[in-house]
Amino acid sequence: MAGRIKDDDIALVREKTPIDKVVAEYLQLRNAGGGELKGLCPFHDEKTPSFHVTPVRGLAYCFGCGEGGDVIWFVQKLEHLTFAEAVERLAAKAGVDLRYEQGGAAPRMQTGQRTRLVEAHTATQAFYADQLFSSAEAAPGRDFLATRGFDEAAARQFGVGYSPNQWETLTKHLAAKGFTREELVAAGLASQGQRGVIDRFRGRLMFPIADITGDIVGFGARKLLESDPQAKYVNTPETAIYKKSHILYGVDRAKKEIARKHQAVVVEGYTDVMACHLAGVPTAVASCGTSFGLDHIQILRRLLMDQDEFRGEVIFTFDGDAAGQKAAMRVFEEDARFVTQTFVAVEPGGLDPCDLRLGKGDAAVRDLVARRVPLFEFYLRTILARYDLNKPEGRVQALDAAAPVVAGIRALALRPEYARQLAGWLGMEVDDVMRRVLGAQAGPGVKPPKPAERSAARGADEAALRVERESMKVILQRPDLAARAWPELGPELFTDDGYRICREVVERADGPVADDSGFLRRVLDTAPDDAVRSLLTSLAVEPLQHLGNTPDRYAVAVLARLQELGITRKIQDLKGRLQRLNPEQADDYNRHFGDLIALESRKQALREQAIGEL
Repeated sequence: MAGRIKDDDIALVREKTPIDKVVAEYLQLRNAGGGELKGLCPFHDEKTPSFHVTPVRGLAYCFGCGEGGDVIWFVQKLEHLTFAEAVERLAAKAGVDLRYEQGGAAPRMQTGQRTRLVEAHTATQAFYADQLFSSAEAAPGRDFLATRGFDEAAARQFGVGYSPNQWETLTKHLAAKGFTREELVAAGLASQGQRGVIDRFRGRLMFPIADITGDIVGFGARKLLESDPQAKYVNTPETAIYKKSHILYGVDRAKKEIARKHQAVVVEGYTDVMACHLAGVPTAVASCGTSFGLDHIQILRRLLMDQDEFRGEVIFTFDGDAAGQKAAMRVFEEDARFVTQTFVAVEPGGLDPCDLRLGKGDAAVRDLVARRVPLFEFYLRTILARYDLNKPEGRVQALDAAAPVVAGIRALALRPEYARQLAGWLGMEVDDVMRRVLGAQAGPGVKPPKPAERSAARGADEAALRVERESMKVILQRPDLAARAWPELGPELFTDDGYRICREVVERADGPVADDSGFLRRVLDTAPDDAVRSLLTSLAVEPLQHLGNTPDRYAVAVLARLQELGITRKIQDLKGRLQRLNPEQADDYNRHFGDLIALESRKQALREQAIGEL
């Protein structure tokens, strides 16, 4: 065993490894003001980010669970490493040669276990990739890629390779590089045979699987030969560095785009991820030989900065067959784990993204994602498909099955909208459906609405209320900025009774005017009673939650976000009208569809205006 790492080298590793850069490999960080950054804590489940990183001090601390320390502590705790292994991993990335108390640099055989296993995988990937394009034996692998629409450049981009159909080819290759047979077995690259250690993967197309930092930790192996008795896909077994429930294929490539676009696309296989990225959907990831589960959700939430807001999107693509619908149902059961919106994208012909790209081109893949539908809508339509809606009994049974689902929608403002859509799909009166939804008892996996929630703020959810409150604060505190947007800030944008009354008071006081020192006094004098005056006063003195952003840019962004939410409600209503229209009403349909396109365009412009500051 190597001795203790020298203190000077440990200090150098800390100096050469900025903590914000390391943390940002695992979760999205945003400016928290005062030189600090914050994100969702990776050590406990939370909806509001409380994990703060202070680069100037090289420290991180979670005000929610109390965990904190330096960059070595972070890697050690998150990756379940020893202190020495964490230092060695960071040193390798920073190019620092470590010295041990016994003298000299760390011998190769004395490097930490994780580092050795990652090095073995890295060498294996290079070997497999070389075999794919240099070996005649690998022709079936090259043919398979070609039939799936991937050329050599695409294969090299994703590091795809071929495992020779021999017993010890890889084992001997890695042994020559200094890896022991014990290390290869521990890495899951070799297994113990009757006559010794043999290659685990033979005669298969190999997809390297990297963790979120880009380290290769496993492989997905695709069957090529009919004589191969194993399943079509087999994966690396669970090892010290590969836990399939903690890994998403492609997340190392997609993480920056996921954070930038506030979108993650979850597909079902390795070639689907490749197809999406090559087609212009760089936010695609996939689970590795296991169902999409809670740990995968936590990975995406940290990258999305998934908070109580409507901005982020997680889009699941499924095959259009029964298995795909079953997978969607499993995802729905975990939907409450997300705070952001979840969607489903299913190609009508049942094609997966890889087949879709192959048959219809890159644009078809992008269009598949663009045509996503909310997961709740997909789930509801799946439920309704089980019943004969042409019969009264079937419609009643469908309503009984679907009402608890609508009642369990966590975004309170969306419940009435889905109740109206459900009424249209069933051909029933909206009031009858609404009463059934309000009285529904939640089914398995669905949380029932609480009476207090149904009556609060006219059904608006907390995220919308926060935007409405901040907007009223901007109107009262920054009338110079609000004056420009005032014509667009109609009373329909405020779903809360109190904030809408405040908006009406401002209207009666002649609206916000730039450079008007008497504006606030005039508004308070116009208030109809003490309760409204008290609310206006609190809004006028409560600080804007702009944190590290400039107050002016934040104020503009808040008002843009308010308008965006209002347009979102209009879009949902318009989509409902389109669904209820008779196909023969072409003129009405075209007019409403044109309005929908215009609203979508306006919504996107407002989102881009707001996204940088909120």
